[in-house]
Amino acid sequence: MVDAREYHERTSYSPERLREMEFELDESNRPRPYKLYEGLPRVSPDDDPDPPETPALAAVATDGAAPPAAAHDTEDDPDIGTLCQYAAGITKEPETGGERYRYRAAACTGALYHVDIYAVAGDCGAFSPGVYHFDPDSGAFDVLREGDYRGVLAAAAGDRDEEGDSTGVADAPVTFVATSQWWRNAWKYRDRTYRHAFWDAGTILANLLAVAHGGGHRAEVVAGFADDPVVELLGLDPDDEAPLALAPVGSGSPVSDAAETPEVDPIDPDERPLSEDPVDYPLIVDAWRGSRLADGEAADTWRSVFAHEVADTSLGARPADDGERTALDPVDAETASARPTGNTIERRGSCREYSHEPISARKFATVMDRALRGVPADAFAGDLRGLVDCYCLVHAVDGVDSGVYEYHPGADELEWVRETDRKRAGHLALGQDVVGDAAVNVYLVADVDAVVSEFGNRGYRLAQLEAGIVLGRLYLATYAHRSLGGRGFTFFDTEVADYLAPHADGQTPMTLFAFGKPA
Repeated sequence: MVDAREYHERTSYSPERLREMEFELDESNRPRPYKLYEGLPRVSPDDDPDPPETPALAAVATDGAAPPAAAHDTEDDPDIGTLCQYAAGITKEPETGGERYRYRAAACTGALYHVDIYAVAGDCGAFSPGVYHFDPDSGAFDVLREGDYRGVLAAAAGDRDEEGDSTGVADAPVTFVATSQWWRNAWKYRDRTYRHAFWDAGTILANLLAVAHGGGHRAEVVAGFADDPVVELLGLDPDDEAPLALAPVGSGSPVSDAAETPEVDPIDPDERPLSEDPVDYPLIVDAWRGSRLADGEAADTWRSVFAHEVADTSLGARPADDGERTALDPVDAETASARPTGNTIERRGSCREYSHEPISARKFATVMDRALRGVPADAFAGDLRGLVDCYCLVHAVDGVDSGVYEYHPGADELEWVRETDRKRAGHLALGQDVVGDAAVNVYLVADVDAVVSEFGNRGYRLAQLEAGIVLGRLYLATYAHRSLGGRGFTFFDTEVADYLAPHADGQTPMTLFAFGKPA
């Protein structure tokens, strides 16, 4: 199995490598951006989606599983239909030049939409116990299994403590599973799809967490789980599609003992082909297989490494140097934008042109503060709130000098690194001048060698996923402001790493988000 460090190096972009990799896309073989089961029963929610009125800026500013104080207390079950619609559904269908475009709730690399959402539910609202696949094309749910299979996920996550009490996955009325159907992204991005899988699952999970937390429900991301039982439960072939993360939503609905969980008989549901001639990219599958966990005990052991190593590592928490620092002043909850979570997701776009007009320092500070408070994930505890650090290339923010800064969450401070300019910023992003036109470029970076050394190949998955969730939260925090727009971009890995060195200590970029005033 390929080591995650080797995979990362083999899929890193440099100008020379990108020229060597050039190829022509075969539009006739373009995969459909959603999967279609054939012959399965389907259910459709009776009611229209009803997203919470909680402001998006409050809903994304959670670093733990508990909902924010701004959310209303609720005793209702999570609304599976609303959660899926605002995580991965179609939110608008504008027509341009006689062609209709179907925009999804969350951004995805290349608009190829290769991440699917499954719901493994007990008796949850309008849904009977079962395993469901959300179809974004119709808004309906394919029924893969009937019965309460939540115990399978609880066992896979090792989610029972020594006294037998249920926590996390084992206590949630529904747990969502994010998967990637590789070919739907690899058609364009080939071996780099394994990275994109976690970026794009991250933007979807950012929306899911925001809607769940905004609705007053407990929610978190579970990265530690045994993969093969989840593959079997969903009836997947991991050479084509594989699980990436779990997301339990809600609490107070403990699963039955393992002895009462239905036996997981093999299923092999029929699917309509994605395209005429799908192409295999073995490196993607090899990287995924090399990051699997064998069982719930292995998942528990993997999580425990984070707790044991937290005192010995500065991953994701690099201390400030003695460099010049600029204090930021984000707005407080009372004066922040009150744009609701659902409306923000519906408004979210993909900014194609930026004005050079500066944005206010307070809006910049507020976007950064809310989006980077920490990701609620099972592995993070104590002082270790993540594996990624944040660098900003500031081009046009009132009162902040143009330059490269490290952003320190919590302290809300920028630490000066070096000068920059718009032309250089565009070059770093694969020569895309539009990135330099934005007011701010936000790079999430990680020390891949240290992450894999400390936390194995599974740690690499978590670092990419964390960066993807922060990317999704940056989208939401940006579009919560009427005057701002933003978009994710890709980049030259080697050149960005060199540009941030030596300050970034060998870190390499995970994701890039550019925001500012639309032209």
